[in-house]
Amino acid sequence: MDHSEHPRLLPDEMTDAVLTGATIYGPGDETVGTVSHVHGSGGTAQVVIDVGGFLGIGSKPVLVSVSDLDMMRDQDGVVHGVTRWTKEDLKALPEHRD
Repeated sequence: MDHSEHPRLLPDEMTDAVLTGATIYGPGDETVGTVSHVHGSGGTAQVVIDVGGFLGIGSKPVLVSVSDLDMMRDQDGVVHGVTRWTKEDLKALPEHRD
């Protein structure tokens, strides 16, 4: 998928309501996880990404800063993000517990 033409989200769109459920793609455009929920909002928000598993079962939640993700909307308005991390990189992060 070519993400270069997708409009980036503005800081005020970095909220739990907008980001939850967004697919996160890795550097090779592979799916690396899904946003489970968000702590805070705006440019300082922290995003919990479920990595691995199937339909949320067996996945590992990890916490990353929204500033480490490139969040955008595709041509259909679907929110998604791109990261420099691979699925293995994210799995290596500490498990997040609320």
